[in-house]
Amino acid sequence: MVLVISSFISHATILRNLVFKHLRMTITLGLSCYRATIELGDVTPHNLQQLKRLNQVVFPVSYNDKFYKDILEAGELAKLAYYNDIVVGAVCCRIDVLDGSRRLYIMTLGCLAPYRKRGIGAKMLEHVLNYVEKDGDFHSIFLHVQVNNQSAIDFYKKFGFEIVETKEQYYKRIEPADAHVLMKLLRPQNNLSESEK
Repeated sequence: MVLVISSFISHATILRNLVFKHLRMTITLGLSCYRATIELGDVTPHNLQQLKRLNQVVFPVSYNDKFYKDILEAGELAKLAYYNDIVVGAVCCRIDVLDGSRRLYIMTLGCLAPYRKRGIGAKMLEHVLNYVEKDGDFHSIFLHVQVNNQSAIDFYKKFGFEIVETKEQYYKRIEPADAHVLMKLLRPQNNLSESEK
């Protein structure tokens, strides 16, 4: 009888170990095969509050009601980033004209901290780059970055942006107040037509 119970316990232990080993393998394989989806969606009156909350968390500056009113009319120049159907980032741009040349200004491009380094920022910036390429009539893309935000500076440099200027006291009520202007030139000055010069 003792031998039967001992044998039963031994078989139960082996079976339990096999089940746990199988579960560990399944979980490990499941996680390694798991693919997150990153999608961009339009900013609408229905999700505008999500954009406001996101900007409050991600950026050290506040944006006024006019900013958000303009965003609703920006079309492809304002997108929310979804990570597995959860809003985790956004990009908002506007078109500026300087000396007859169209330039795209990235007003905001940001992602919640736990979702950084997952390709979300790259997806948003690639959307912007595709937009200007498809349009074909932009001189450059530019933005401001706080001088101590080295991770943002490094991110944009990977996409061909360069620091072209530093503006002192650009920001109000945050330190450091200075900002770098980063720019990606799309058309060299000598390619401009006579009417654009």
